[in-house]
Amino acid sequence: MTEEAKESISTKRGLRRNEILPFTLDFLRGRWFALFASFLIMASSGSVYLFGTYSNEIKTTLGYDQTTINLLGFSKDVGANVGILTGLIAETTPTWFVLLLGAALNFGGYFMIWLAVTGKIAKPMVWQMCVYMAIGANSQNFANTVGVVTAVKNFPESRGSLIGLLKGYAGLSGAIITQVYLAVYGNDSKSLIFLIACLPTALSLIFICTIRTMGPVKHPNEHRVFNQFLLLSIVLALLLMVKTLIERKITFSKGTNAVITTVLCLLLFASLYISIREALVVWNIKKQPPTAITIEQSKSQVVESSEETSTKPTSSEQVDEKIEKSCFLTVFDKPERGMDYTILQALTSIDMLILLVTTIFGLGASLSAVDNLGQIGESLGYDNRTVTTFVSIISIWNFFGRVFSGFVSEILMVKYKLPRPLMMTMVLLFSCIGYLLIAFPFPGALYIASVIIGITFGAQLPLIFAIISELFGLKYYATLFNCAQIASPLGSYIFKVKVTGAIYDTEALKDVAAKGLAAKQLTCIGSHCYRLSFIILASVSCFGALCSLILVMRTRKFYQSDIYQKFRENADTL
Repeated sequence: MTEEAKESISTKRGLRRNEILPFTLDFLRGRWFALFASFLIMASSGSVYLFGTYSNEIKTTLGYDQTTINLLGFSKDVGANVGILTGLIAETTPTWFVLLLGAALNFGGYFMIWLAVTGKIAKPMVWQMCVYMAIGANSQNFANTVGVVTAVKNFPESRGSLIGLLKGYAGLSGAIITQVYLAVYGNDSKSLIFLIACLPTALSLIFICTIRTMGPVKHPNEHRVFNQFLLLSIVLALLLMVKTLIERKITFSKGTNAVITTVLCLLLFASLYISIREALVVWNIKKQPPTAITIEQSKSQVVESSEETSTKPTSSEQVDEKIEKSCFLTVFDKPERGMDYTILQALTSIDMLILLVTTIFGLGASLSAVDNLGQIGESLGYDNRTVTTFVSIISIWNFFGRVFSGFVSEILMVKYKLPRPLMMTMVLLFSCIGYLLIAFPFPGALYIASVIIGITFGAQLPLIFAIISELFGLKYYATLFNCAQIASPLGSYIFKVKVTGAIYDTEALKDVAAKGLAAKQLTCIGSHCYRLSFIILASVSCFGALCSLILVMRTRKFYQSDIYQKFRENADTL
């Protein structure tokens, strides 16, 4: 049966009254509802992006200085990026347990912070607040692992588009949570901490038995469906962008924020309608009597499977093979690309080493640029309102970078057989333009640079996660996906602290000395403040692009093959 015939059948037929309950139960247990649940969980996982909103409340109520707040921010970054343990837990336990543990960490960490800020418990020591912050931020790894890993395993032929969508929702999550908070509580930072403790926890518990690995199923026009999900997410992002830009000049009332939040929720739940519609397509196709072609295909599959079974080694031979080849003995006996690597095989492979180096240089440079944007605007003479606009621009274009890198790289790979790492090369080269615009600014250059840096920063993570799944298989994807994130804070520390921060302080000291002033506060004004830093970042990004290009050359033959063929063969036939 052709895809057109399947689609026409599904659209003509609805549900009989006696089919409503069976279909509902099938839908709630199916992969389309699990995907919708993943969208909601990722859209509420942005607590780490909101630290700047409530950090001043912590500073004021607990009497901390800025150094202590920076220490709390560092604890947040460590908790949010160290996810190897999360991956190992996900490899050995069911997804409901991973969600439950993530919900417990989220509620435990942020609820303790809320109790401290509201004075309901005695003032904690600084190290205790750091622990609470790290625990709460670490819960994001559990949500990301469950959402991304299970979705990729359930929809392996659309993994690039899917990772882009999920990471896009994660990028918008800070703005989404903020909008809900403004509608419910108004302008109360203490209540924001309480909302962060409760909302992601509640969603994880609601969908605790829903999100799980079910394996791929053949579906007509699956890519078209993901394009519709993309359209919804773009409309959502545009709504948040317009609202954010208008808010710089107009203060919205609580009622207006409630209306905007209602529209936002309708856009989020519109994906539920698409999920129900596609589940109905599958339901109606399954009900059709098998055609002669389908019967012949089934017979041939049975014959092939019996032949494969007869050629497989006996159970005793398999046991002997497993005993002879432990995970340590097979470290250097690597399978072909695309097969399931063990964790040690993947981490010791040249491909993974190149990818991690690319991540350190590429994401490290991007994070350094994003985190210094406020001071960059100050050094170039922009006021606080305009600097805030730059931050908003980066946030929104970060989303577009995430979703489009996933969709565009999928098209280039499937239709034109271009290696996905090639898109990473192009992204890193494009980011150099943004860095050079900051190094050699002209009027309006920072607006252009903000857009470029936002796009290229957002584009990198979906590409990295998709490449790992393609080169090293999906068996241990939960752990390998979290290993890649460690390279991000390492690069950030090197280029943000040791390069950009150090050079800025040097230039500020020169300015102070030239003016004959006392160095009470190091502030640098002028285009020279970040010139050398961003020339270095552009050079670093070029080096990352070169490393990515090496990976392109190494994997070009692999990507010229049909890397999704095995998933189509193993998919359940409708």
